[in-house]
Amino acid sequence: MDHSDLDPTFYRSAAEAAAAPPERLAYVAAFDRAAQQPDALSVVDVDPGSATYGRVVGWTEVPHLGNELHHFGWNVCSSALKHEGHRIDGLARRYLIVPGLRSSHLYVFDTQPDPCRPTLSKIVNSSELAAKAGYSRPHTLHCGPDGVFMTCLGGADGSDGPGGIALLDHGTFDVLRQWETDRGPQYLAYDAWWHLNQNTLISSEWGTPSMIEDGLQPELLLANKYGHAIHFWDLTAGRHQQRVDLGEQNQMALELRPSHDPDATWGFVGVVISTEDLSASVWRWHHDDGVWAVDKVITIPAEPADPDLLPPALKPFGAVPPLVTDIDLSVDDAYLYVSCWGTGELKQFDVRDPASPKQTASVRLGGIVGRAAHPAAPNQPLAGGPQMVEISRNSQRVYLTNSLYSTWDDQFYPDGVGAWMAVLHTDPDGGMTIDESFFPHDEDFRGLRVHQVRLQGGDASSDSYCYR
Repeated sequence: MDHSDLDPTFYRSAAEAAAAPPERLAYVAAFDRAAQQPDALSVVDVDPGSATYGRVVGWTEVPHLGNELHHFGWNVCSSALKHEGHRIDGLARRYLIVPGLRSSHLYVFDTQPDPCRPTLSKIVNSSELAAKAGYSRPHTLHCGPDGVFMTCLGGADGSDGPGGIALLDHGTFDVLRQWETDRGPQYLAYDAWWHLNQNTLISSEWGTPSMIEDGLQPELLLANKYGHAIHFWDLTAGRHQQRVDLGEQNQMALELRPSHDPDATWGFVGVVISTEDLSASVWRWHHDDGVWAVDKVITIPAEPADPDLLPPALKPFGAVPPLVTDIDLSVDDAYLYVSCWGTGELKQFDVRDPASPKQTASVRLGGIVGRAAHPAAPNQPLAGGPQMVEISRNSQRVYLTNSLYSTWDDQFYPDGVGAWMAVLHTDPDGGMTIDESFFPHDEDFRGLRVHQVRLQGGDASSDSYCYR
């Protein structure tokens, strides 16, 4: 088959992706907590040689209020090289699909012909998502076999669940169907990723809409009611195969980061908090003797704090939990980055031996108590903390944004979370430093909060490679 018109950002391997030209733009979801201004897809210049480096150079609003744009992603990625079902001839990494977590609408942005000025090309209404897939509250998406996989937290017609995966056409963006054919014991949903060459999908758990939309509910947390398991599925059949429990005290098993090596059968999942001691953790899954297993490979303890400095939810504990809300694995599978949104810390771990991570660096920005400032504004205490993490394909840059989820922001940072974005430069032998010349914040984003970042040409958390 002739693939002469193949998108050059489809990379056969992780090494090819790392060698490709670097990103020049970052797309950042921005939302209005008060639902008085439209949410927007913003574009930030990330080319160090540009006169507008570190500035917002594009801004496209969505037409409805109160969406809370959250996680989003590309219509296609490098996995198109493996699956002919993608109809890759003429298909390009061109469209960003941006869900409204509260509205359940999906907004499709065309980043061509001018990548700095995306245009809103289609809206998939919540009614279509409900009618065709039986879901609401779309959260995370990845391009894969058969189309775009959209994980959703809620059920249709106002039901709280079960959550699961809706399948979208990667060209028309129409909702095709519910992906699962046999969900087994799965009920709670959050993320989904896969090992393509092993025909295995992995999914994780947060909570239903009623459990999360008004903030963290202490009674549910202390009763261990949030998600604490990961699930393994037959990717082709949509059939549940195995549930692996991390222990009910390990609440909110969220971000999944499989190895980028297509032949590997391991990955990491982050756990927000333990109800035993407020610690956070990272677990490794792996495949041994025909079954999937997990083991805890990183534990991050809570930090003691003066109760007078803590928000009401934490005063009785006299400590700040790390609250690991995102993890990201570099494309070369060498370093794992762990965001501790509560303590305001980003940790870097050497994971070349994934069973035995070793911390190699740490940077502080924000934090419930620390409020560590950015070096570009040393007298400006920061709220929020490293939250969503995105890594460049060559593993040299790490991008951070600071908002978790509006009601959770308000709970843990009741005096306001603001908005900021930062970039760190990494050392191939371990280590990272904050770029002092890159600090878009607050009014740069027109007073909106910022959540996830996607990088032009692909990034560490959105591409699957099918060849070594």
